[in-house]
Formats: sequence, C-alpha cells, structure tokens
Amino acid sequence: MSDPKILLYYVFAPVADPEAVRLWQRELCESLGLRGRIIVSKHGINGTVGGEIDACKRYLRRTREYGPFAGLEVKWSDGTGLAAAEPEPLHGVDRAAPWQRIADFPRLTVKVRDELVAFGIPDEIEVDANGVVGGGTHLSPEAVNALVAERGDDVVFFDGRNAWEAEIGRFRDAVVPDVRTTHGFIEQIESGAFDELKGRPVVTYCTGGIRCEILSAAMVARGFDEVYQMDGGIVKYGEAFGNDGLWEGSLAVFDGREAMDFAPGAAVIGRCAVCDAASNRLANCADPACRARIVLCPEHEGASCAEH
Repeated sequence: MSDPKILLYYVFAPVADPEAVRLWQRELCESLGLRGRIIVSKHGINGTVGGEIDACKRYLRRTREYGPFAGLEVKWSDGTGLAAAEPEPLHGVDRAAPWQRIADFPRLTVKVRDELVAFGIPDEIEVDANGVVGGGTHLSPEAVNALVAERGDDVVFFDGRNAWEAEIGRFRDAVVPDVRTTHGFIEQIESGAFDELKGRPVVTYCTGGIRCEILSAAMVARGFDEVYQMDGGIVKYGEAFGNDGLWEGSLAVFDGREAMDFAPGAAVIGRCAVCDAASNRLANCADPACRARIVLCPEHEGASCAEH
C-alpha cells in the first residue's frame, strides 16, 4: 500500500437516526477500501480508519457533507500499510502474534452504541450543536503549558485512559486512576478517591480528546471546581511539542502499531511485567482467562501476568 494514513476523529452532535448513519458509514468505507473501527450513537460519531491517502481524503470530504458532522476535525498519522492474514480476535481486541507487524486495521467494524465512550452514563450526557454541554474548558497545547507556568505544581494532570495505557507514557506527575475500563472512572470519582483535587485546576487528557469530553463533564457535575480538557488530546500535544513538553514516553494506540512516539529519542518509561526491563511494548496477557494488557520486553513476548 502506498502512502497509507490513519485518521482519528470524533464529533459530538445530535444524531437523529444512528442506524442509518451506521449503514451509510459502512458502505462509504467499503467503497473506499478503508478499514478501522467506527462507533455511532445519538451523541455523534467516533472513529479510527486507515487506508490510502486519497481514499482517506474522500472519506473525510463525504463524511463532512452530513450536517451534524460538518465540523469534523481529524488527527492524521502515518500507517504501516503492511498486509497480513486476518488474525483471530483475542480478548475482544484484534491482535496478531506479539510484535508481528500487521495491517493497521485487519477489518472494518461500524457499530451503534448507547455511548461513544462507555462511561456508563448515557442518559446524563447532553449534546447540542456545539458539542457536549457542561464539559471542561478546552485548552490548546500551548495554553496547557501556559497554565502550568502560571499555576505550577497546583495543576493536576488527570489521565482519562485505561491504566495500562499510562504505563508506557503519561504527563509528568499525572494522576492515573487504577481503571481497566472507562466504566471504572465514575465509580472511583463517586467514591471520593479524588476529592482532594476538587479545589485545584485539573487538566484531563486522553489519546485524541474524546474520552475527556465526557470525563470532564462528569467531573464538573460531581463537584470539581476547575476542570480543563486538553484540546485534541495527547496526539495534538505531541505534534506540537514532541519530546520537549510535559509529555513523557510513548503513546498507546489501538491499531497494528501498538505504540507511537512523537519524535526520535522518546523516553522509555514502561517496565516489563516479567523482568522490569525498560520497554514500550504492550501485549495481551497470554493467559486466555485474563483480559489484562501488560508491558513486555522482546525477551518475554508471549508471557502472562502470572509470570511476574
């Protein structure tokens, strides 16, 4: 595949007929030869698709023709374009053998869900033409750095991803909730585990920004006084500052790349679950009964959680 690209995007906007949008999106992607994962709900659309650059451009243009998605913005990244036989799904995630380079997305899935991100609060979220109602204040990467320069250690970075994603990369001194699925955030917040942060400026962040649209609104609704969300997520921040900002390590991604760096020489902060060697490689636990994602070094590829 020549010049393959990956698009990461979302739009929060009212969708009157999610099933009709699902059918249209699937037909559109199939006609263009794109693969990836798309979720549609009454709140909008969330997707990551990959393919030839011209096909990606046509997909973007056609999707923006639908009124609620007219303002869709995307994060572009380079794909591998490597073809491979379709692997069997493991623990609900498409994966090949450890570290095997495969096509970025072995298949196309387009689904309708109650939520674009499964926090478990679909009826709490309100969306209008401007996006999520009541969410945190959006900050550009430059504004994030300015806030830290002004407020110093009072600023709290709050990771809105699964805890295993933060093992290979996170913002300096970030609070990383011990959650394995997004459902866990609401439970932890309502337990009072983070009540000491309610009087401080909290900057929520995630891969591309979508999880923090919901997380920040949920935190505001539960009494956090000063909540921000990183506009464009880690991806946009990394594009702006590379290895020279407040981000440390590699970014976990949900395609065949597994992880990506924003510039050569990125710090390796992950530790192998078996031997504690430095590594930014993520893998499924080899135990079929375990759903964990763990950091492993090349020497211990294919290992299980029980081995450490």
